[in-house]
Amino acid sequence: MGKNRLEAFSDGVIAIIITIMVLELKVPHSPDFQALLPLWPVFMSYVLSFIYVGIYWNNHHHMLHAVKEVSGGVLWANLHLLFWLSLIPFVTAWMGENHFETGPTAAYGFVLFMCSIAYLLLVRGLIANHPKNATLAKAIGNDRKGKLSCILYLVGVGLSLFVASLGFLVYAAVAIMWLIPDRRIEDKVAEETEQEEQSERG
Repeated sequence: MGKNRLEAFSDGVIAIIITIMVLELKVPHSPDFQALLPLWPVFMSYVLSFIYVGIYWNNHHHMLHAVKEVSGGVLWANLHLLFWLSLIPFVTAWMGENHFETGPTAAYGFVLFMCSIAYLLLVRGLIANHPKNATLAKAIGNDRKGKLSCILYLVGVGLSLFVASLGFLVYAAVAIMWLIPDRRIEDKVAEETEQEEQSERG
């Protein structure tokens, strides 16, 4: 089956997730800039979560660009990913409102961990038993970066239970790692497109 509805639905859900997060930034009643200072934990949580949601949207877009067919199982795998992404606003607000206490920060990391697991399952679902998605399979390879992220999230959760700030730093480090452009899919799609054009000309 085609991928257009899956992509459109995912884009809509992710846009709603970002909207919900920004609504958690409560406007202070005082006009003084000092009134913004108590909001810094909430704002920092929002910034990190916005980056994470942006990373998932970006990678989801590139992944589907390399895909030509989806199945019923893939639709459920995509909903599984969206479920965990939809919990990001909740744990973001909980962590920010409680100034990075151990419990909320660990819960935040657990949701990030489950998002990464759900994304890996979606990728595997797309490349399993779908010959037309061979481009994605070649681009992803063994996905060491994705697996490393899962491990780091667990490390962050463990650290958060003792020193929440260390866990938060681990989550930020993983986000920075993914901000570095990953051109595997773009390069593979461009390479195969060029090969197809050459074969047509030849």
